[in-house]
Amino acid sequence: MPGLFGTLDMGTRALQAQRQGVEVTGQNLANVNNPAYARQRLIMRASSSQSGSMGSQGTGVQAVSIQQLRDTLNDRQIRSETSVSGFLSRQQSALQNGQALLGETLQQDPQTGTITGVATSGSNGILSQVNNLFNSFQSLSTSPASQTARQSVLNASQELAARLRSASGRLSDLSGSLNDSITADTTKTNSLITDIADLNNQIVQAEAGTGSTANDLRDLRQQKLEGLSSLVDYNTADNPDGSVNITIGGNLLVSGGDVLDTLQTYDPGSGSLMLRTASTNTPVSLTGGSIQGAIEVRDGALKDLQSGLNSLARSLITEINQVHRSGYDLSGNTGADLLTGTSAANISVNAAIVADPRKLQASGDPTAAGDNQTALALARLSSQPITSLGQQTFAQQYTASVTSLGQALNSTNTRIDDQSIVQSMLLAQRDSVSGVSVDEEMTNMMKYQKAFEASARLVTTVSEMLDSVINLKR
Repeated sequence: MPGLFGTLDMGTRALQAQRQGVEVTGQNLANVNNPAYARQRLIMRASSSQSGSMGSQGTGVQAVSIQQLRDTLNDRQIRSETSVSGFLSRQQSALQNGQALLGETLQQDPQTGTITGVATSGSNGILSQVNNLFNSFQSLSTSPASQTARQSVLNASQELAARLRSASGRLSDLSGSLNDSITADTTKTNSLITDIADLNNQIVQAEAGTGSTANDLRDLRQQKLEGLSSLVDYNTADNPDGSVNITIGGNLLVSGGDVLDTLQTYDPGSGSLMLRTASTNTPVSLTGGSIQGAIEVRDGALKDLQSGLNSLARSLITEINQVHRSGYDLSGNTGADLLTGTSAANISVNAAIVADPRKLQASGDPTAAGDNQTALALARLSSQPITSLGQQTFAQQYTASVTSLGQALNSTNTRIDDQSIVQSMLLAQRDSVSGVSVDEEMTNMMKYQKAFEASARLVTTVSEMLDSVINLKR
């Protein structure tokens, strides 16, 4: 039987266990606003019993371990969905910027939300400028010798060319910004890889031979892993020593506490940065994360839009010049081009004609200044299918390019809304397991407090009993 001294030991162990319970509860409460923290719970069990004349008799309680409440499957799902969110967020931001720089208002079906076209009413975008140019040709055809009508054509031509150059330049700047973001995110990725490897080392050292779990270090590593997920998608493998391996794009970058390789950006020759491993120069293919989101939107929707603008500019230059070159100016001269350049980046208006509107070739007859055949032919181009534009008119081709961008943004917005719901559900699931509840912790605090007081009373009672026994000998 334990006896009085055994009972005193029982009370001491109980005091220690309840004190540790209060400490763990205090740790939970201290981290109630820490999103990376997973609540902890003190695991207690009955102390080893002793055999006596009356049978097995208990010897109290002892604290065994501090358990971290985490659902590893849920954590993996959150990391996976964080990668998707990072991918979509970067795409959304770039597409919004791309749409804004065009200055166009998109028409949307109120029932389905589908993008149906580009609004021209009250707009001053490229589509309106295309229409203004051909309207000015039509006006010129009614007064071929009018200086005012000729100046109107030149003003419309210059405005359209300026809008195309501006849009092209802004798209190029946006692509450059995406390259910069890829470089910055790659630097962040390498920093997180190094941090995770360092935490692997610390966790292994803290847990080696102790049988305990380095809960706070694991919380910090989970936070780093989720931060990495927003940048790139990756696979992890748990090691028996508590460390994790990280593989990105099929390349093992972190093995336990060692960083085997890092990532770097490189230019494959197109001016668009891609990703590869730093030591082996192996191209890295990603499927998620903000880096891949930037790469896909840069080489997808934005590149298509830039290509569409260039096609529009080239076709305008070719078709308008072909007609204009065959006409005659007020002095009977012919063969001059109205537009110069080869793409949206450098389209411009013939400086000689800008300086002297009389050189605008609107007539189809070198001897008749009032002839309007060339001006009419220029005006008719607006409704003619253009072979180089896939048998679309200028307006149709531009509308299709802008609509495609709008549809991509619309689709991304929808996916982000859906993704937010999934992300919220997973976070709610984690909070139900790992989140700190102030009410629950305060209840536990009271339980540990009362148990500590009762254990202290047991020690006091045994002490009084020992005094009584000692006094019997006096």
